[in-house]
Amino acid sequence: MRNLNSEGASSFERLLCALDFFSARLGRKRATPAHLLLGIRGEEAAFFYLRNRGYVITARSWRSHRYAGDIDLIGWDEECLCFIEVKTRTTRSVATAESAVDQHKRKTLRRIARHYLRQLPAPQAIRFDVLSIYFEAATLPDFILFENAFGWSEEIY
Repeated sequence: MRNLNSEGASSFERLLCALDFFSARLGRKRATPAHLLLGIRGEEAAFFYLRNRGYVITARSWRSHRYAGDIDLIGWDEECLCFIEVKTRTTRSVATAESAVDQHKRKTLRRIARHYLRQLPAPQAIRFDVLSIYFEAATLPDFILFENAFGWSEEIY
């Protein structure tokens, strides 16, 4: 696929949203629960947001055949390989989106990342990022990127 500039990526993102809208209008609704559709929408928005920030995304929803779960996005930020967990919410009133990346989720992400890394030569730098997205009513999406949100081990302070 050719490399899209930011204007082209923005047009492509709008096209995907329009196609989803018309598909729903034609009665071709997915049998997917609303909260999962929100997550899919968030991961799509995260893909374009990170591309605009200069990330080169190499995998989306990457799954290991050995372990349960997936890594939402995997990409390069210059020379650093990033494993990115995307959390999407419609409100901030209950809890922050990033708070859902608890100890159990971090352990799962590390395990899957190790399996992914077995396929590659050792990268110079690796980090785990968390991207929180808020789709609150009548506003543009709000993106909060936590670079290097956690490491390879749980340190107790």
